[in-house]
Amino acid sequence: MSDAMLELVGVTAGYGRTMVLSDVSLAVPNGSAAAIMGHNGAGKTTLLRAAVGLIPVKSGSVLLDGQDVTRMRPNQRVKRGLGYVPQGQLCFPQMTTMENLQLVTTRKSEIDEVLDTFLALRSLLGRRAGLLSGGQRQQLAIARTLLTKPRLLILDEPTEGIQPNVVADIEDVIVELTRRGDLTVLLVEQHIGFALRSTARYYVLESGRITGSGDGGEGAFDPVRAAMTV
Repeated sequence: MSDAMLELVGVTAGYGRTMVLSDVSLAVPNGSAAAIMGHNGAGKTTLLRAAVGLIPVKSGSVLLDGQDVTRMRPNQRVKRGLGYVPQGQLCFPQMTTMENLQLVTTRKSEIDEVLDTFLALRSLLGRRAGLLSGGQRQQLAIARTLLTKPRLLILDEPTEGIQPNVVADIEDVIVELTRRGDLTVLLVEQHIGFALRSTARYYVLESGRITGSGDGGEGAFDPVRAAMTV
């Protein structure tokens, strides 16, 4: 039996008659983190949307903790422990930071737990989310998703358009959450250094196909760059 929290097996998927992904296979080990990298238009977001169930899979399988969820709706996958943070630092801008968190739970202990993870949000609880910086909104989006108690957290471009100090904070959070062993993370990222420092495994996606893969860490920088030029 596989020890992967998420597996894509020979997945072909796209939009209408246009297939963006072609026979993509990857595995994210349970309690670990993996990154998908590639140029714009490589199919990275499409891959995540297929994993989450937002677009149909034409052929192949999506397995969540060993269970075939290929035909399950997104909400059914969420009930099985999948959490998804799409691009765009999504929040409810007219609501305060606290109100955004309380949309998921009103339990103080659970909110305190995510605030211990994102300490910068503690001083912003009464501020409208629309007035937060991009980095603060991204932390809020991740914190809100963590309140759903996912076993698999999927992040789409978590560092896009945010300041370097917040990038470092998010990197620390990913490393710490996976170090505990109770959360698996899959992220799409163009910031190679961030991706490799944050994850134990990487995949390079180009033109809808996997062109490289290996163990994460700073030593993988050159192989990743080479795979992205294929």
